[in-house]
Amino acid sequence: MYTHSSLDEFYQRNAAPLPEGISREIGHVNVFETEKLFDKATGKRTMPYSRRAYYKISWLRGKSRAEYADKVINIQENALLFATPKIPYHWLPEDSNQTGMFCIFTTDFLAPQKSGTVLEELPLFQPGQLPVFQLSPQEVSEIDYIFRKMLKELSSDYKYKYDLLPNLVMELIHYGQKLQPMSALSTSQNASQRISSLFIELLERQFPLDSAHQRLSLRAPKDYADRLAVHVNHLNKVLKEATGSTTTEFISKRLIQEAKILLKQTNWSVAEIAYALGFDDVAHFSNYFKKQTSFAPLTFRA
Repeated sequence: MYTHSSLDEFYQRNAAPLPEGISREIGHVNVFETEKLFDKATGKRTMPYSRRAYYKISWLRGKSRAEYADKVINIQENALLFATPKIPYHWLPEDSNQTGMFCIFTTDFLAPQKSGTVLEELPLFQPGQLPVFQLSPQEVSEIDYIFRKMLKELSSDYKYKYDLLPNLVMELIHYGQKLQPMSALSTSQNASQRISSLFIELLERQFPLDSAHQRLSLRAPKDYADRLAVHVNHLNKVLKEATGSTTTEFISKRLIQEAKILLKQTNWSVAEIAYALGFDDVAHFSNYFKKQTSFAPLTFRA
């Protein structure tokens, strides 16, 4: 199961300096040389590619693989990988010679008023895409130049460097969109297990609900299937085989579990709980809860 990490946790875990002069109002960006990043706890080199609180563009050097829902992308030497917080994946090194560079940035750093582009509308970050691209020696040279220019700007005293850096990030993004995707795709023997694991992760990542104004973004089986880039029937089939429950049953069980927690441990109204859990009205939620538990929400709370 993959872990979730915020930007603060990223910097706490790794021996990585926080950029000076950047404020929450303009978002966050930073660039790292992989071989210079170390885990504080173990002292070992680390490449934290499984984070989800921000976007990443990674230049991978070394043999490794990236696992998505039902596909595996094998990386033999040099590749460019684009990661979005919304699409889970797992990166695994296959030898000790792992170098390269990567940048991390938040959505607000590339807000439309800065770049003229909405990140989630770009093909690279759409569900169903496999945004990993093999790089030729010439492309490696060009990617290296962009990353090192970003490093140079970050360490400079230039007053407007945070106006310039979004352009360099967008240059990397558009560079990737011009590349052809790698063809080294394979279906692993445990593809069904990965789909089930990623589905559960997507489901669990939405909890706990911290505010009555927060609302589940993934509610129906098709929402999860779209995010995992698989057909909803296929998701239902592999989940049934792996867990014994259908997608609907799995979602329902988790919704009821969260509803019970909110009823017992918060002072939210039933209407607020219904809204947060994705129900359109209180009556629908109340009937749903009573059908699953034999109790009305207020009776359960009492």
